Amino acid sequence: MTTALHLANEADFAKLEPLVEAFHAEMQIASDTDGRVAGLLPLLRGSPYGAAYLLGPRRAPVGYIVVTFGWSVEFGGMDAFIDEVYIRPTVRGRGMATEALIGLAKALESVDVCALHLEVDRSDETAQKLYLRAGFKSRERYMLMTRKLS
Repeated sequence: MTTALHLANEADFAKLEPLVEAFHAEMQIASDTDGRVAGLLPLLRGSPYGAAYLLGPRRAPVGYIVVTFGWSVEFGGMDAFIDEVYIRPTVRGRGMATEALIGLAKALESVDVCALHLEVDRSDETAQKLYLRAGFKSRERYMLMTRKLS
């Protein structure tokens, strides 16, 4: 099985936004339509700061991945952060997320991205196993910390 990754554009907003809403509801992330529009539309319009990918058939996607870009002295160049990854619950467990994450890593590596990072809930063993299968490793000395601005 090969899970298709489609770079999303503005025409895909109507397919992507309900998936994001479902992910936010499942993860209990405070979210509203205005916030999702503000977070997604720049990426769909070609922002250099990130990209959104639909997973599965473009006409009826089963999930998505949002990746953002930054710079790392530690890793020696451009790095990327998986901001969100979601697969509809009814199709989970089929290996699609693992395939998509491995495919995304290969694609990013081919354009000189040096490292790919993500955040995972410390208590979510299922997600941790997924990320380990996709080649991610825990960095035990480090903890993601956030300061929300405005």
